[in-house]
Amino acid sequence: MIQLEGITKTFNTNAVSFQALNNVSLSIKEGEFVAITGTSGSGKTTLLNILGCLDDPTSGKYSLTGEDVSQYNKTKKALLRNEMIGFVLQDFALVEHYTVKQNVMLPLMYVRGNKKKKERQQKIEELLSKLGIAHKEKERTALLSGGQKQRVAIGRALINEPRLILADEPTGALDQKTSKEIMEILNKLHKEGKTVIIVTHDPFVADYCDRIIQLEDGKVVSDTSKAV
Repeated sequence: MIQLEGITKTFNTNAVSFQALNNVSLSIKEGEFVAITGTSGSGKTTLLNILGCLDDPTSGKYSLTGEDVSQYNKTKKALLRNEMIGFVLQDFALVEHYTVKQNVMLPLMYVRGNKKKKERQQKIEELLSKLGIAHKEKERTALLSGGQKQRVAIGRALINEPRLILADEPTGALDQKTSKEIMEILNKLHKEGKTVIIVTHDPFVADYCDRIIQLEDGKVVSDTSKAV
């Protein structure tokens, strides 16, 4: 599903050059559950942003489902993100004065050939029920707990039925009990066939994954898979 070949990312600020990724090459098959680990500044989030088409590599090739997306323009990348990729972030990135339902619905506004209102409503209700927050549908997200907010964020990520879920420290702002609940949700999505890639510094989170890729100074220093 994902093929990276010689991905390098260099940031230039105030006449200072910083190489966040250095010649990263790897492949990820559809349906894998992958953790990207490493210390702060190792390049984890930069790699995730490139995988999510939020940033471009300085050099190298990124292929997603056989397409060289590193050559896509901004419009085509935005369309790809909305239709194929779901994002789950540490700070939830919700519109706090919107209701749960309104937040989950946001990605539907940009979908080509959008479904009829009745079909859309049914889809939202099913998703909120699956995530255990159907009773919060009309509540403003500002009033929710951290765990509930993350469930809303996951709902928003799933509403367009993406094949790829990218999560950046999804449990970073949560307590241990809630972290376990969120990881169980992501694990279930993986078992349903989604490709799930998580950036984390937490061994508890990484242990849920079937494969752990460790970065150090922008390079892959280890890539291990659990025995099946």
